[in-house]
Amino acid sequence: MKFSFSTLACPEWTWPQIFSAARDLGFDGIELRGIAAQVDLPSMPMFSAGRIEETKAELKRLELEVPVLATGAFLGSEAKREDALREVKAYIDLAERLEVPYLRVLGDIAPEPGTVDFGALSANLAELLPLAHEKGRMLLLETNGVFAESKVLLALLEKTNHPALGVLWDIHHPYRYFQEPVAETFQRLQSHIRHVHMKDSVVCDGKVVYKMFGRGDVPIREAMAALYAAGYNGFLSLEWVKRWCADLESPGISLPQYITVVRSMLKKLQAGK
Repeated sequence: MKFSFSTLACPEWTWPQIFSAARDLGFDGIELRGIAAQVDLPSMPMFSAGRIEETKAELKRLELEVPVLATGAFLGSEAKREDALREVKAYIDLAERLEVPYLRVLGDIAPEPGTVDFGALSANLAELLPLAHEKGRMLLLETNGVFAESKVLLALLEKTNHPALGVLWDIHHPYRYFQEPVAETFQRLQSHIRHVHMKDSVVCDGKVVYKMFGRGDVPIREAMAALYAAGYNGFLSLEWVKRWCADLESPGISLPQYITVVRSMLKKLQAGK
């Protein structure tokens, strides 16, 4: 297993601050979802035609991978279709140039189950998946919104039946919003999982309250044990959503705490504890 963090955790950090922290803390990679004040990655200077090779060389020198470009594209809406297609196509192009294998896309817009236009979603996937496949990339639908219910997501995967479509397993959402046991989610989606989001929470007065990693009641260790037993060798990525929730702990606190706890959990699994 390898470890990364989403740049949602550090919305005030510059690009040099991000990769320096990743290197110094011992992370293996960085999941990109905006940098500093910008969220549109394809328009950023460090990924421009004139600078992208320098950016790739710096990442290689620091032995850091970018496993996922996380789009904000909501594919399950007819009204947002043109914007979503434009965004994902630009990200596919960037992923090819940056040599990133996966792109996160959303079938539902929010963590909580919402309203999805399944016709628009199917039409968008039908247009985007051949392009991603042609360029050697894969779109990952997150276990998010209505698709946090694993049987709904699996039905879509089987209906679409395309090699360029996989799953980003956010371990939090199926458990929190559908009370779905981790073992059930993993058993159903295992063969499709390419990337994993890690976060923790509790429910307080009917509301989800995010907690530092390992300090909530999401069955994190159980999820890690299932992945470890299955030989998963991809990334476990902390998605600390400070960009959207300013009252969360700063990245100077959340990132070191995550890498310490998750590596300790892995060592115990390796020792059979």
